[in-house]
Amino acid sequence: MESGPAIFAGTAFALFGAGLLLWTGVRLRQGEPVAVGVRRPAVSAALATALGALSLFLGIWCLGRI
Repeated sequence: MESGPAIFAGTAFALFGAGLLLWTGVRLRQGEPVAVGVRRPAVSAALATALGALSLFLGIWCLGRI
């Protein structure tokens, strides 16, 4: 009964993390800013990468607990 929410949360985290990492990578490869209007583009790129990796890790962890 409890595996349903774990599957949903794990999938949501994993998809969000993978999407954020992919989007950040494409933006950096094209030389575009990751976040528009920030003072330090390197900080926003690092923060987006870290949050994407953390979210992907949480998704994998949730799916591994099933």
